[in-house]
Amino acid sequence: MSSVLQVAVLAFPGISPFHLSVPCLVFGEAHPGFPAVNCVVCAEQTGQISSSAGFEIRISRGLEAISHADIVILPSWHAGTPVSETLRQALLAAAARGAYLAGLCLGAYVLAECGLLNGLQATTHWAYADDFRQRFPQVLLDTDVIYIEQGRIMTSAGTAAALDCCLHLVRQRCGAEVANRLARRLVIAAHRQGGQAQFIEQPVPETRSDHKLSDLLDEVRNAPQQRYTLDQLAEKMAMSRRTFTRHFRQLTGSSFTEWLLHQRLSHAQHLLEMTGLPVEQVAVQAGFGAAETLRMHFRQRFGIPPQQWRRQFRQS
Repeated sequence: MSSVLQVAVLAFPGISPFHLSVPCLVFGEAHPGFPAVNCVVCAEQTGQISSSAGFEIRISRGLEAISHADIVILPSWHAGTPVSETLRQALLAAAARGAYLAGLCLGAYVLAECGLLNGLQATTHWAYADDFRQRFPQVLLDTDVIYIEQGRIMTSAGTAAALDCCLHLVRQRCGAEVANRLARRLVIAAHRQGGQAQFIEQPVPETRSDHKLSDLLDEVRNAPQQRYTLDQLAEKMAMSRRTFTRHFRQLTGSSFTEWLLHQRLSHAQHLLEMTGLPVEQVAVQAGFGAAETLRMHFRQRFGIPPQQWRRQFRQS
């Protein structure tokens, strides 16, 4: 594998310019402090293709770009449009040699039609859930999340969730600090958990309690090593435990326990990348108490132990 990350993004006639721009914005531009990436846009047929916005896009690379890619990104698709045998074989070959495949939004249709999602959990835009389930009953579809990672395959919900998915890929490849700096440069949230809800049926209006809860979350975020209980936090918000739990999920899309674990893991990543603290001290400062607890959660979330994360992403 080349030391330069190779990323191939698939375009097709009628593609949404926004969907195509998301992976290109993350991987295709030279960001300060960002590792070298060779990001190419490819298509089954080179030359001019139309976009959904009415303008033409010139594509100079064909599907051969997929054969050299470390990451293959399918930024969208037309639901119901068959995948050609040529494209199917290119994606199956990429998966067989260990490339990472990401189906953003309706790009999940392509992976599903190739059989790459059979028996796996996946997500796509919530508005296409019924159609997707009918077409691909062998896929375990979950539209209550913004992205799902299953081994070396990733799928995401629509529109802005594609940015979250691409940032997750950056975090996996380059570390939390690089991903956070890139998010700040793009003026987007540094990291939304994949398990957050895609949407809220009845959005909570912005109220004083929303601001009060946001302030409380900032307190917790700044002191993840403290012990927190739902009863304690609910009392601080002058709410019942049940009301606090419901309000928290409506505002954040996740439970407090899930959210707190995410904050602690993010802080542990920061300490591992930016300091030389022993893992035992990282565990305490991040709120895990014991190093073994940190290692367990780290392996469950990232697939590697804390020390390996440090070796890969330690900032000089």
